[in-house]
Amino acid sequence: ITVAPTANTTYTVTATNASGCTATANRAVTVNTLPTPNVTGTNTICNGQSTTLTAAGGVSYLWSSGQNTAVITVAPTANTTYTVTATNANGCTATANRAITVNALPTPAITGTNVICNGQSTTLSATGGTSYIWSNGQTITPITVFPTANTTYTLTATNAAGCTATASRTVTV
Repeated sequence: ITVAPTANTTYTVTATNASGCTATANRAVTVNTLPTPNVTGTNTICNGQSTTLTAAGGVSYLWSSGQNTAVITVAPTANTTYTVTATNANGCTATANRAITVNALPTPAITGTNVICNGQSTTLSATGGTSYIWSNGQTITPITVFPTANTTYTLTATNAAGCTATASRTVTV
């Protein structure tokens, strides 16, 4: 027979021979508990970032990415689910998952006149994000600048997911 007990169970079989005599035998089946693995770590990152995932609930671990330590660092470029198989001291295994969402980076751009005469100003406009900070500290777009020498303006754009990227524009005086 095939059995699948969920608790320690003793099975008894009674055997009868050709003469009609009977005897019994017992077999105790011990049911070890399963590990209860869990995975912690940041589950939302921006493209190009990494996150550290930590498994607990077992004595050894095997990740779907092939690593066999409790703590791994991953840098997926697309939404990815990582599965860890935890093994406890009894050799029993169970799995846990952690889905990582990878948010796209903004695509900032700067437009505006990039060659001016000394004493003139130029207006630089930012696109590609939901909020901006310029290297000169301004947080609006467009900005008007009055450089007296060749100056590079760097824009850090942030999108709705909180991811950032930069763009630069040199104004030649």
